[in-house]
Amino acid sequence: MNAGLPYVQSYSIDPEFRTVTVTRYVTPLREGGSLPAVVEADDLGTYVLKFRGAGQGPKVLIAELVAGQIAHVLGLPVPEIVFAELDPILARSEPDPEIQALLRASAGLNLALDYLPGSFAYEPGVSPVPAPDLASAIVWFDAYIGNVDRTIRNTNMLIWHRNLWLIDNGAALTFHYDWRDYLAKARRAFPAIRDHALLPYASALPQMDELLSIRLTTDALERIVAVIPDAWLRIGSPFASPEEHRGAYLAYLVARLESPRRFAEGAIDAYRQVV
Repeated sequence: MNAGLPYVQSYSIDPEFRTVTVTRYVTPLREGGSLPAVVEADDLGTYVLKFRGAGQGPKVLIAELVAGQIAHVLGLPVPEIVFAELDPILARSEPDPEIQALLRASAGLNLALDYLPGSFAYEPGVSPVPAPDLASAIVWFDAYIGNVDRTIRNTNMLIWHRNLWLIDNGAALTFHYDWRDYLAKARRAFPAIRDHALLPYASALPQMDELLSIRLTTDALERIVAVIPDAWLRIGSPFASPEEHRGAYLAYLVARLESPRRFAEGAIDAYRQVV
């Protein structure tokens, strides 16, 4: 990655989702709440699979799905996200009992991200510094989705072909673990942004707030939540139907963009305190 990498300006309001079928479990990645693994699929692609049957359940996959699509709309660099069908018969060839149990518990529809071979972790102070507009866009995005997991300790960013890529957004949207007063939560700041790995470089936050808040139209957000599978929404849902559940996600995401945007104001204040 070259220092001063410009912010990715191209974007789409209607990302197209594919579904692949997992054909081989390659290797586990012993990290993350969803216990991901590298797998191969029937399209001959290699993916990082996030399991629905992992301890934190489908909410991690919903956060990964929704946050990844939002990043796509904003023009941020994220690997392609696909749905991944998993046949529990794959467990028969796995000697590890823990992996066997995970594969069986995750039969059906899961989530996967394109594997970036040869990539390596972004390290603050070592890796080249992204341009202010890209750093600001990423900080704004993480403040909007409430991502607590893009810190110096765990950046969840990769360098691949000299470019910066965002991965692992499953720690976002933490409000959906407790739906009480969710619209009030939507209007709150995000204090954890002060620990963001790219905050010291986010000098263009005011400009990015104006640009990105316009890109996230209600129509774009409605298309995003429409992709969440019914099966993931039915597990432990406090809502009467998947449609009502999707409507709550949409209401939260729309309300969070209403002026004044406390999350953006908080991020700007946090930046001023570190420079």
